[in-house]
Amino acid sequence: MGVLNATPDSFSDGGRFADPEAALAHARRLIADGADILDVGGESTRPGAEPVGEAAEIARVEPLIRELAAHTRARISIDTMKPGVARAAVAAGAVIWNDVTALRHAPDSLATAASLGCDVVLMHMQGEPGTMQAEPHYDDVVSEVAAFLAERAEAAMAAGVLRERIWLDPGIGFGKHMIRHNLPLLAGLGRIVGLGFPVLLGVSRKSFISALDGGGRDVDQRLGGSIAAALAGAAAGVAAVRVHDVRETAQALSVWAAIAQAGRGG
Repeated sequence: MGVLNATPDSFSDGGRFADPEAALAHARRLIADGADILDVGGESTRPGAEPVGEAAEIARVEPLIRELAAHTRARISIDTMKPGVARAAVAAGAVIWNDVTALRHAPDSLATAASLGCDVVLMHMQGEPGTMQAEPHYDDVVSEVAAFLAERAEAAMAAGVLRERIWLDPGIGFGKHMIRHNLPLLAGLGRIVGLGFPVLLGVSRKSFISALDGGGRDVDQRLGGSIAAALAGAAAGVAAVRVHDVRETAQALSVWAAIAQAGRGG
């Protein structure tokens, strides 16, 4: 899954692809580099991000999704917490709703997901983007995240979302301490995969990589750590990784898979 942020303030590439033509050009590069899914976002969910109104968010993403659906073969995901934005995006050609709030943001989120009939990614986040990194606390982060995701999957199915449409995302970096929570969660991904739903893992350029590397690294200097975490996810059985650096990650995954196959005598 390649990241395509049509925002001025995302943590990694804010402003670079806010222009529609720049966003389309970047989308084509991501596909050429090996992206199977394009995750289009019109509102930053970085720590401390300011909320964006529904109309403004739709204006950022709807024309871009329409163009992508008409001129590319990639599946399109809309990264939003707002049901109204999801409806507009699916009408324009998106087939996945990636929701960092796990369909908790609005009273009609669950019903909207059921009515749209698209795939839905349910992500774990403690708190909300503006405050999520203010002293997050867990007694057992893996167990608590797994229980939350299982409960949200049950709620989605009870609302009418088909089981085969549900994805889970442990929410690395969303309401988690860089080291105390993110690392045990990555080490325990098998518990999340074991819930029986496809798992999407977003580790690309996250802050915990710099924390492990001595701190002070710019976001574009986290490629090695991003790939290492993506490979850990692949080894645990995740279904997809959400990344900024598609070509490099696809290459690493291809080599990793080839080595694994050779080890099985293939």
